[in-house]
Amino acid sequence: MKKLKHNRILCAIIVFVLLLVVQILLGKAGHFLTNIVSFQQIDPYDVFAGISIHHAIQMIIALIIIVMLSKLLKIDFYFKLGDVSKGTKYFALFTTAIALISVALHILMYINNQLPVYDFPLDSRNVLGTLGFQLLLSGPSEEIVFRALPITMLTYVFGKSMPIKANVTLEVILASVLFSFAHINWSLSPFVFDVDFLRISYAFVLGSIQGIVYQRSKSILYPMLMHSCSNVLMVGVGYLFAA
Repeated sequence: MKKLKHNRILCAIIVFVLLLVVQILLGKAGHFLTNIVSFQQIDPYDVFAGISIHHAIQMIIALIIIVMLSKLLKIDFYFKLGDVSKGTKYFALFTTAIALISVALHILMYINNQLPVYDFPLDSRNVLGTLGFQLLLSGPSEEIVFRALPITMLTYVFGKSMPIKANVTLEVILASVLFSFAHINWSLSPFVFDVDFLRISYAFVLGSIQGIVYQRSKSILYPMLMHSCSNVLMVGVGYLFAA
C-alpha cells in the first residue's frame, strides 16, 4: 500500500511537469503561427488579432490532446452541461461579484488618478476586437488548457479527487499554480524572469474558483463563461472610464 502511494506521488510529479511542458509548448505554437500570419490591415495596433490567433491555436491543439486522452484512458473531461443548477448559480454569483469589484476598482483608480493608459485609440475596431477576443476566445481557450486538461489528468493520476479543505482539492491548486506560471513573463534567451505578484495572485485565486466550479458542476462550460465575462467586465469598465 505504501509503495502504491509512493508510485502515485511520483506519477503525479511527472504528470505535473509534463503538463507544464505542454502548457509552454502550446503557448509557443500559438506565438509561432501568430508571427507568420499578417494581420496589420485588420489590426494595425496589434491588440486583438494576434492574441486571438494565439489562443485559437493553443485551444485547437489542446482539444486534440484531450480527444486522444479521453479515448485512450476512458476519462471524462466534462465537455457537457453537467449540473445546470449549480453551474448557473456559481456563474451568476461570480459575475455579479466581479462586476461590483470592477466598478469599485476603477472608481478607486479614478480618484487616485491611476486609470490605465492605452497605447491604441479606443475606436470601434479596437474596442470590439479586444472585447470580442475576451468574450469568445479567452475563456474557452484558457479553461480548456488550464482547467479541463490539468485537473482531469491530475485526478486520474491520483486515482481520485484529493480534497484539502471544503471544496478545494489538490488538483485544483496544482492547476492554479500552472495557470499562475503562465502569467509570468520569462524567457531563456535573453534570460528574463519578471514576476508581477499581484497579477499571479489574481490568476491563482480566479483559477482556483473556476477549478472548483469545474469540479462541482462537472462541466467546463461554466468556468468558460465565468472567465470570459470577468475579462470582458474588467476590460470594458476600463474603457468606459477612459472614454
